[in-house]
Amino acid sequence: MSAKAEGRKAVFITGAASGIGLACAKRFVAEGWFVGLSDIDAVGLKAALVAIGPAHGAIFKLDVRDRAAWTTALTNFAALTENRVDVLLNNAGVARFGPFESHDDADIDLQLDINIKGVVNGARAALPFLKATPGSRLINISSCAGLYGSPSLAVYSATKFAVRGLSEALDIEWKAHGVGVACVMPWFVETPILNASQPGSNANMSDVLKAGGLPVYPVEDAAEVIWRAVHGRDLHYFVGKRAKQMRFASSHMPGALRKQLRSRPPMTP
Repeated sequence: MSAKAEGRKAVFITGAASGIGLACAKRFVAEGWFVGLSDIDAVGLKAALVAIGPAHGAIFKLDVRDRAAWTTALTNFAALTENRVDVLLNNAGVARFGPFESHDDADIDLQLDINIKGVVNGARAALPFLKATPGSRLINISSCAGLYGSPSLAVYSATKFAVRGLSEALDIEWKAHGVGVACVMPWFVETPILNASQPGSNANMSDVLKAGGLPVYPVEDAAEVIWRAVHGRDLHYFVGKRAKQMRFASSHMPGALRKQLRSRPPMTP
């Protein structure tokens, strides 16, 4: 039998089996919230529930590409929370690194389907629950790759621009529903996404970034910013000092930023 919220605020998190999603689950539980942990990784979900404590959440195996599965998962979650969903955290995402031409159709489709369609599906499925919960908030995880096109991350970057655009539009549209929207844009964070390697290379993205002297921030930093986004009223939130620098450069020095990006070795943003 699943635990119930019993009066606690409720957050539903995608990609919750690891990385930023799991760090956020722990952060919310520490503040007394009830957490819906969702992911395609059933084994990882069970471990995540143990990590936060079974009394503090419930698990939902969810492929964010599946619209019907979204409705089922949120309906089942709401049954445990007295029909309240205070926050939907659209966190699930994937990346493929390397030159644009090195990616096959499956790599490209996977990024488009999870990073864009998955976020759209979540927003659509969650809206009725968010509308029914006073003070609710939609939090979409974009990336600094959504500020300026990132070499070796072309398709991923395109998807994160889309998440940013969706968030900016819904921030305006959903004001009429009393639902807040925030777009969180991290610099690189130490998550399983960085374990992927470029085709033909044994080095993963995390290794290459660190070898190039670029920072990789801990997941706890992202969780703290997301916690602030839940309680704030801003639209854009940035994780890491480098993210704020990227925001400034993309707005005020786009030519210099483009020159800097072109001078870097492949696989760096």
